Amino acid sequence: MRRGRSPGFRLDVGRSTFPGLHPVVRSPLLDSARTVDSTVTVARAAPALNRLPEHHGIGTVSTPCHHSDVDRTPSISPTHRERVDLCPGVQRPWPAEDGALVRLRLIGGVLSPAALAGLVEVAHEHGDGNLHLTKRANLQLRALPATDGRLAPRVVDAITSTGLLPSPSHELVRNVMVSPLSGVVGGRTDLRPLAAELDRGLCADPVYAGLSARFLFLLDDGRGDVHGRTCDLGLVAVDSTHGQLRIGDAWGEVVPLSESVDALLALARDFVSARGAGPTAPWHVSELASPLRAPEPRDPRTGSLTAAPAYGVVPDTDSRVEHVGVPAGVLTPELAAALLDRRPRRLLVTPWRSVLVEDRIV
Repeated sequence: MRRGRSPGFRLDVGRSTFPGLHPVVRSPLLDSARTVDSTVTVARAAPALNRLPEHHGIGTVSTPCHHSDVDRTPSISPTHRERVDLCPGVQRPWPAEDGALVRLRLIGGVLSPAALAGLVEVAHEHGDGNLHLTKRANLQLRALPATDGRLAPRVVDAITSTGLLPSPSHELVRNVMVSPLSGVVGGRTDLRPLAAELDRGLCADPVYAGLSARFLFLLDDGRGDVHGRTCDLGLVAVDSTHGQLRIGDAWGEVVPLSESVDALLALARDFVSARGAGPTAPWHVSELASPLRAPEPRDPRTGSLTAAPAYGVVPDTDSRVEHVGVPAGVLTPELAAALLDRRPRRLLVTPWRSVLVEDRIV
């Protein structure tokens, strides 16, 4: 156990004392906690020590926000790089002042209850005790022990046991964001199977390990909740069977969804070839000297941008899904226990630094 951890901590996930999602969680750590919005008890957020900047301008706060409806026009602006990107992972931790920082990529934000429980234990035993949500719907662990730029083997083993490191060779490039409620409620189609297929395709070919760790794939199911964010490659559903590609700052062709993963992988392969290697290689599609494909007009069916859902029970889900804010993006042991207390089917981390809790269908 790391110094400073409360020796009496136990992840106690008994029955909730409230009908909502914010039960009182039994833990000695509550003695040092503070209350936010009178319903969620959280520990104080860790200081921003050597915090890595988020990328692609996805600036949000921990409450739902609106995005302006901005059309995308081709913009090729070559950027001269002088070093490789430094986005952290388990195999490449970031040396922050409070210890090593690692980022765990969640495909479309999907997080199983077992994986969350495992990460809570990792954070308690080896880190600062908290999990940290990012604006790309990923998770970070802080204050981990490392020597000569490498995590302690016992920490790597503990993280690997959660199942969130399926391909160590490709962990840095598994950056796939999906409309958080896709496949849950609303949207034109469920894009989560395509996200999983895209992830398998990335991990199956060593070529894609040559992508920048800041390279982002974005899949919007047509509701417009994420396609206003900058990405490298993406897809926006225009109906239940077709989607329009996004290629950097430009729009690509409309393709059948059944062919979309192959199209995205082909574009990613072309980017790896075009960027080259070494410290001067571009990180993003928009930094290439010439476009990967000729731009296409934006399909009007891509529609306007929409806001994140309000916190609380998500409409039209028969009260099965609840949107829970995570103050300052810091998921404390108490809040994690409250989420697990519902025995959810799955958890969906969002790019709004919040969590969607999906209950099992009884």
